[in-house]
Amino acid sequence: MPRPDFIDVCRRDLFTAADALEKKYSIEQVNKMLRIRDEYQWMLANPDAKDRQFVDEFASRYNASPRLVYGDLALVKQLLPALTSSSRDYHRWRTNQMLIETYQMAKKRKDTKTMERAASSYGKYNRVDLEDEQVMPYDMIVVQPFTATQDPSVLGIKPIPNIDEVIKNTIAKYTKESRDIEDVEYEEADLQLDELYGSNDTKQNSTPEAPEEDIL
Repeated sequence: MPRPDFIDVCRRDLFTAADALEKKYSIEQVNKMLRIRDEYQWMLANPDAKDRQFVDEFASRYNASPRLVYGDLALVKQLLPALTSSSRDYHRWRTNQMLIETYQMAKKRKDTKTMERAASSYGKYNRVDLEDEQVMPYDMIVVQPFTATQDPSVLGIKPIPNIDEVIKNTIAKYTKESRDIEDVEYEEADLQLDELYGSNDTKQNSTPEAPEEDIL
């Protein structure tokens, strides 16, 4: 069985718990994946960081060679688009953390204006001013009953009294006013096809004329 690429392993198990990783992979792979996870989260928290800052940070943090960290960087850049939804969730969490930290720092300084702005931004970002949607459970949703009817009043239209008689009189009125219009029924076409094109017997008994010889 071919060994899966490490990029596929990371896409599948990058955020799996360490004890679960140890049951599936070797200790070398687990250590590398935990290092990639750390680097990935640092990249999300520092989206404007230069490549050199990334290398310096993790070469120092893991006592690793710059060449190894550059390889990690290439891997992390491949993972970022594949884990976009995770990055959005992470940034939402980071935004809330930053707003809370700002509020706490302003509270220590008794800076009520900054406290108010941080609290307002926090509430607006988390949409706390909106009412919670009341979702009805599926088992309580009843199909709307429909009954066929010829009564137009259900649509807000006033019904016409004796509608059948009105229709009959209307047809009689316009028929009387338009005497030159008559109903025409289907009739067989009176075409003498045999005389025009010949009968089938005549076609079968006739012999084709010999072509005239070319005169040189």
